[in-house]
Amino acid sequence: MIDELYSREILRRTTQLEHIGRLDAPDGAADRVSKLCGSTIHVEVKVADGVITDFAQEVEACALGQASAAILSQSVIGAPVTEVIAARDAMKAMLKGGDFAYPERFADFAIFKSVKDFPARHTSTLLALEATVEAAGKA
Repeated sequence: MIDELYSREILRRTTQLEHIGRLDAPDGAADRVSKLCGSTIHVEVKVADGVITDFAQEVEACALGQASAAILSQSVIGAPVTEVIAARDAMKAMLKGGDFAYPERFADFAIFKSVKDFPARHTSTLLALEATVEAAGKA
């Protein structure tokens, strides 16, 4: 079970978090918590004309939450908010075993496909995307 859930690629991604910290005067911010594992994330964004122009995060999460936050952090700046929403929706569909298509910049989220078999881990995998969509919605 552990090998299926925590693939080598997911574990590698846990070391690739970018944009750690806080922004000066963010346009929107959000916090998310996974009650099961205690993972937390705080996200701040700046948005202009529907595009995320700056991003920062504070992550205290399990390997799945860290890896997801890392993938997001590497591609979110310059992304239209609509693409972040599409990535979140694709992740939800993938975790439910449905059809999904990630925007190209977020295609690496497909590494979490095996997580669909572990419903208790879905929330932690979605933390970064959910927080970013919420923060952008407040911008």
